[in-house]
Amino acid sequence: MTIGAVLPVKDTGDAKQRLADFLTAAERQRLALAMAEDVLETLAHVPGLSDIVVVTRDERAAALAERHGARLLTEPSNDGQSAAVERAAAALSREGADSLLQVPGDVPGASADEIDAVLAAHGSTGADRPAVTLVPAHDRRGTNCVLCSPPGVLPFHFGHDSFGPHCAAARARGIAPRILPLPGLGLDIDTPDDLRAFAARPVPGRTLDYLRESGIAERLLVTDAA
Repeated sequence: MTIGAVLPVKDTGDAKQRLADFLTAAERQRLALAMAEDVLETLAHVPGLSDIVVVTRDERAAALAERHGARLLTEPSNDGQSAAVERAAAALSREGADSLLQVPGDVPGASADEIDAVLAAHGSTGADRPAVTLVPAHDRRGTNCVLCSPPGVLPFHFGHDSFGPHCAAARARGIAPRILPLPGLGLDIDTPDDLRAFAARPVPGRTLDYLRESGIAERLLVTDAA
């Protein structure tokens, strides 16, 4: 079964607005790029993936894709995460891929073992009938990973409350979605509390290095003490 991984990355210059009261714009941009690079490296260590596609119009994110041997799909405009993944799904379908695996760029704690677990839970059923596997965000409101077969079988509803709509969309198509909670994939970094949760179970990589080198990790400790 051929599985194309899709990593959408919006303009990093305007990234992570929910962290704006805690981080400067430059810090948020560097954090977004560090997280996206960690996710790219994780995907590169998953042998079950046939392709890695980065969907972006951001030059820095495009450079990351090139550096890690991922394929670049350039967006004409910032139309949101759902539109970006739909664009990739159409491309993968045209190319004959069996499945699409979507992972966001803000889950630096995700591991290759977790991605392998998603592939194993999904199984090979997508090769002969539609299937959907979902990893919910830690609050079970968002969706932090979607594996669907074929690539275009599921309409995407990404946002802060996407998990319920994704489950409903699968069931509306007669597909019982497999639900697989995972700690690394489940922790997307959107708020200072998310950063604290990541720092509490640090995963080696560029994100952790940046948090420490920039002093953000120390600032997290200070605000915790306050």
